[in-house]
Amino acid sequence: MSPRMREYFRRKLEVWRQDILDETDATLEKLRHDTGHEADLADRAAVESERSVQLRTRDRARKLISKIEAALQRIEDGSYGYCEETAEPISLRRLEARPIATLSLEAQERHERHERTHRDG
Repeated sequence: MSPRMREYFRRKLEVWRQDILDETDATLEKLRHDTGHEADLADRAAVESERSVQLRTRDRARKLISKIEAALQRIEDGSYGYCEETAEPISLRRLEARPIATLSLEAQERHERHERTHRDG
């Protein structure tokens, strides 16, 4: 991968990470301001349900940020864009669609088939 392409993906990942952090900050601010002191039981249940969804979303965002940071580290160490399983280059189309990809499309499909086989079996 050329230095120009590495820089493109580095910037793309950094913008994505910042967008997630901004969304997370907004969610945390909303959670802080929502007191949850609803008089009606149904309203209280709805607020708690929404809060639970927001917390799950925040947890997924935290995991995604970790993957983005790992991808940024791979850019720094020169391993970005190479399949962890086969060491073959990951296609630019795949990286464009999923910049945190660590497996080539073929390796990912093999991995998913393996998971289905062992989960269903």
